Amino acid sequence: MTASARGPEPRPGRPERSRRALFAGAVGNFIEWYEFGVYGYFATIIAARFFTPEGGSEVEALVRTYASFALAFFFRPGGAALFGRLGDRIGRRPVLVLVIVLMTVATTLIGALPTYDTIGAVAPWLLTFLRVLQGLSAGGEFGGAVSVMTEFAPAGRRGLYGSWQSFTVALGLLGGAGVAALLASALSPGELESWGWRLPFLLTLPLGLGALWLRLRLDETPAFRQEHERASAGGASVRPPVRETARAIALGAGRVMGWAAAGYTFLVVLPSYLQGSLNATFQQALLATVAANLGFAVTIVPAGWLSDRVGRRPVMLTGTLSVTVLALPLLNLLQDTGTSTTAKAVTVFAAGAVVGLMAGPGPAMLSEMFPTSVRYTGLGLAYALSNAVFSGCAGLIITETIRRTGSVDIPAYYAAATCAVSTLTLLTLRKPREEQGS
Repeated sequence: MTASARGPEPRPGRPERSRRALFAGAVGNFIEWYEFGVYGYFATIIAARFFTPEGGSEVEALVRTYASFALAFFFRPGGAALFGRLGDRIGRRPVLVLVIVLMTVATTLIGALPTYDTIGAVAPWLLTFLRVLQGLSAGGEFGGAVSVMTEFAPAGRRGLYGSWQSFTVALGLLGGAGVAALLASALSPGELESWGWRLPFLLTLPLGLGALWLRLRLDETPAFRQEHERASAGGASVRPPVRETARAIALGAGRVMGWAAAGYTFLVVLPSYLQGSLNATFQQALLATVAANLGFAVTIVPAGWLSDRVGRRPVMLTGTLSVTVLALPLLNLLQDTGTSTTAKAVTVFAAGAVVGLMAGPGPAMLSEMFPTSVRYTGLGLAYALSNAVFSGCAGLIITETIRRTGSVDIPAYYAAATCAVSTLTLLTLRKPREEQGS
């Protein structure tokens, strides 16, 4: 099911409106992934402050921390369905405004929470509640942001415009890693564990206020306005059967499964893996994560641009096949004590780069699978479901499986297996008619 197969959508209008939509959509993604990155980077400290009662195991605490991490992801589909339904009925703009407010409040409050030592067993429950609220709001972010970006995109440039959603994911993760690395260098370990970890979460407040200002100035998309006007005039809304939409959601989730799993394995879970399994220091783990995210950031926009010219499928297949084949050799290089620091840096950079080949065309690919009337809901649910299972559970699955099996190769097996499945589903992808020039 493709939107373009049902006729051309209205032109986005003036270039300045397209650029404004790009910034307004991208800023929420930056905040969302900045927070998720910070939570992942500080997972070991959060485990100690919130999930480790006296006498508790550090490994068990880390597993509980990732369980809270996964729980927030599992509320994303609920947020995608709730906010997506609203966005398809009342418009993209008002829902994106609501989403950024909820996301900012939840993230800022995490930085102000009392710890287990202060209020006991209530602390992890409060943290989990805020993670759930953050997950719900984040679930409504992707569908709305990508809808805005691609519906305002000039003809033939949806891949490029949609890629900025993924690029701001990279910027958010890099921003979180940069702040974490700066604090780790500027503060003593005791200061970082006592109060320094709070600062990155509190920084979300001014970021969120800036994002709110941008979204209040955002126009509604031409595609939604046309759909709404047709429905108001008594015309037939282009709303496909529920079964057809559900099939497209499942297929979309499969196509981005490898992106979700490999992305979180290489870009977020890596710090705790390096510390827990390879005995790296906190600073070394963060520097490796920065290198991986730089590789990710470098390839995203070029991949989106290229997909406008050669199609989404060949670019994304290059990414999924690369991870399937290279995940284990790349991880083995990191594990080898004889590998130089430079070689390890190149390794993690390359791992991030191949994920960018999937993330660049991914948003436009999902957007093109759904017509305007269900686009916010459909693409949001496809992305949220895939991320709930394969991103949110990545840390939990990898950490627990390593603990049970003793195998330090688990991250590579996990990324390769999910990318192999995505390869199969991407083989069914065809260019939408608009891209073919008909």
